[in-house]
Order: sequence, then C-alpha cells, then structure tokens
Amino acid sequence: MIIMTPDEVTALITGALTRSRTSPDNAASVARALLAAELAGQGGHGLRRVASYTAQAQAGKVDGFARATATQTRPGSLAVDGAHGFAYPAIDLALDWLPDAALTQGIAIAGIRRSHHCGVAGVVVEALANRGVAAIMVANAPAAMAPWGGNRPLFGTDPIAFAAPLPDDEPVVVDISLSKVARGKIMAAAQKGEPIPEGWALDPDGHPTTDAKAAMAGTMVPLGDAKGTALALMVELLCAGLTGANYAYQASSFFDDKGDPPGTGQAIIAIDPNAFGPGGMDRFAAMAEMVAGTEGARLPGRRRQEIKARLSAEGIPVEAALADEIRRIGA
Repeated sequence: MIIMTPDEVTALITGALTRSRTSPDNAASVARALLAAELAGQGGHGLRRVASYTAQAQAGKVDGFARATATQTRPGSLAVDGAHGFAYPAIDLALDWLPDAALTQGIAIAGIRRSHHCGVAGVVVEALANRGVAAIMVANAPAAMAPWGGNRPLFGTDPIAFAAPLPDDEPVVVDISLSKVARGKIMAAAQKGEPIPEGWALDPDGHPTTDAKAAMAGTMVPLGDAKGTALALMVELLCAGLTGANYAYQASSFFDDKGDPPGTGQAIIAIDPNAFGPGGMDRFAAMAEMVAGTEGARLPGRRRQEIKARLSAEGIPVEAALADEIRRIGA
C-alpha cells in the first residue's frame, strides 16, 4: 500500500485518460469525480474504474472527446445531452445551472441522457447542498436486478441520493444503492480475487453465491426485497423514461469495452429550502440535531465527511499494484 496526495491521484487518473483518447477537459472532470469517490471512502467508484473507463475510451464505447450540451426546455428544466461521453462533464453542466434556477423558481430539474456511469451520487447532491439548495439525484445503470418474483434483469442497481444544507454544519447526505450493496464493491472483490458475503448477489443460475466473478455474471439482491425493486422502477422512469435515456435493460455494461455506448440517464432535482417560506434550513437543522443527539445514531453523511477530512490531510491509501497498472495504461 502506498499513500498518495489528492494531486497525485488526480495526475494518475488524468494521465491514463489523456493517453486513452480523452480530451484534457473531460479527463479533468472525470478525475475530480473519481478523486471525490476515493475521498468519500468509495473506492469501487474511484481508481478501480480507471481501467474500464480507459478501455472504453480506447474502443470508442465512450467518446472521450464528447462535448455535453444543455438546453433549457422550461424555466425550471434543463435537458442535458451527454453525447455518449463520460457522465461527469454532463453533470457539471447540470451543477452549474441548478442552484440559481432552483433559487429563482423554487425547484428545478436537470435530466441527462446519452450518459454513462455517474460515480457516487452523494457527491453530486452534497455539492448542491454546499451551494444552498436541497437536492435529489437518481441514476440508472445496466440491468443487474430482476423485478421481484421474476428472473430477467430489468433494473440497474440505481442509486438514490439526497442532501440537505444546514446553516452552520456540513450537509445531511443520504446515498443508497437499491441493491443490498453497490455493484462496484463486487467488482472490486472480483479484481482482488476475494469472496463476497452471501446475500449480496446471485449467480447466473439464480443461486446465492460468494464468488465475486459469478456474482458479476449474475444478478444483485435488491435492498428490501420487493420494496427495492419497486423503487428501482421509480428510478428507471425518472432518469430514463423522463429524460429519453436508455432503460437499464437496453444499456450495455459499464465494466467492459464491448457493445454500444450504455446511454444511461440521470435526473437531478434542486429545491430552494425557503420555497415555502423562510427558515427551511433551520428546520432541517432541528431534525438533524435530533438524529445526531440520539444515542447510538449517526447522521447520514457524517462518516464520509470524516473520511474526506482525514484522507485530505493524511493522503489516500492506494494499492501499489493498482497504481502501477494505471500508470501503464496507454504508455
């Protein structure tokens, strides 16, 4: 294990991407997002994505030179076309527009289509909360879960994230995957040759498995059983049905360079805390204080914020073999 500074991690990622048919601007946007994932303690969405990202850019499955575009379709809605590039430049356009639009209209939504893997959704909503608006984000991913009672994968692991700003503290941040665990954790275990706990996933024959590679070829177990797949349907309708993006069952894999671009989607909603009158953030704070003051409880978001502060100060642990693998990409 080696310790790398945030700047070193950024340089490692941008170097691999720019050597792999990706523009400097797009590489910088991707690097910011993958670094944010590492600082959030979500390594499955960080450096471990570089190999698949660069392979897809080299193959043309993701267009590393794409230029995302945005069109304001209504006073409170922005349509963003990711142009089959990386998701992060498209998300950047949404983040630039949403806060002012929400503070003007009370609520605003950005819908992103022809997109790609969007990393840690909690990072996106937290960025909006830090600019004074509450935010909700939903995203879809290639099919990995079947409707409850069925065996055909139709839904992705489809994250839902929410953040609320507080007057004198870090935001509340809720970030959940609708599978029992994020698929990135299984990908990381497969890369390391490690087993996974039983109950995370099913093999291609529908049997519980602890083999990470069999899990990657099979399906994910939904969070909350039937409730999880109902929420996944909601997410699919919001971020693909609403935006014109591919549904999960239409999307190619985020993990390899085979097939057409995934063309997935994201929907991001920003809300003025004072949309219904002054004092919204103070009411958020009152509830947050009740949770934080409950013995044995932790306010959502605090653990990742503590991890970020520690890693920013002390450096980011990175497996030496992983860092070497990334340095060799395109060299």
